[in-house]
Amino acid sequence: MIEKKFEEAFTPEWVKKNITDLTNELVILRKVIPWQKIINRLTRFYDSGRGCVGISLRTVIGLFVVARLRLLSDRGVVSQVRENRYIQYFCNVPDEKLKTFIHDSGLCKIRRRPGEEGIAVIESEIFDMLRLAGVIKGDCMLTDSTVLPADIIYPTDIGLIFKAFGKMRHFAETHGIPLWWDDREIKELWREYNLNRNKNEIPAYFFEFALIFVSALRTFGDRVGNLTASGGEKEKALRLLALLTLLNEQNEQKIAGERHIKNRTVSLDEPEARPIKKGKKQILW
Repeated sequence: MIEKKFEEAFTPEWVKKNITDLTNELVILRKVIPWQKIINRLTRFYDSGRGCVGISLRTVIGLFVVARLRLLSDRGVVSQVRENRYIQYFCNVPDEKLKTFIHDSGLCKIRRRPGEEGIAVIESEIFDMLRLAGVIKGDCMLTDSTVLPADIIYPTDIGLIFKAFGKMRHFAETHGIPLWWDDREIKELWREYNLNRNKNEIPAYFFEFALIFVSALRTFGDRVGNLTASGGEKEKALRLLALLTLLNEQNEQKIAGERHIKNRTVSLDEPEARPIKKGKKQILW
């Protein structure tokens, strides 16, 4: 038997003390994942009246998601819950249960019960959330679609993130700083995205790019803060940091379900550019 109730494990005081980085990707994900909806869909795989009460489905889902995102083994993800406050918070495991909430061998047994169908439920709900956020279908674009051979059907969110990595790469090369992200991973992901013609998979790519970007952006902020350069170079770096921070905030808004983002950034080379409605001409006064 498995726990099906979803109750918040942490008090506001605990969160304030232990979760200090509100831009952490797991903090953002925790807010937007439809936990109870996924739990409701998974309950049919478990017997509600037989056996001892085990781990909650809320925690199971969290463990599966973290293992997938961080490429962790069962033992690795259980260990990380005990060592990392953000993963503990994401998986909803209170302090008093940290040592006993599950044995790493238990995940294998739990995974067998829902099987591939149950794992697909978790993935589909998360990616459906991104689709509802408007990642696939958008109504804004930078240029007037009336002058294009075909309509653009979604904004270039992924392209902006890839461009942002290019901006940070240029900064690093200019100031002799080693890259602080896996550039090969980014380029391979970009290539895979461009070769993929399945529009239903666009949310998954956006999601992955956004998670890598938010982590790289935090380190970029530290690099800019510690930069010892001329006044002009420092000011240029601060402007770029502000622009990329705005892009990250807008990515978070899309993931959270915002469809129409005011003054949305559509170009990192021309920060003042703003989207115009699809099929509408911009009136010049």
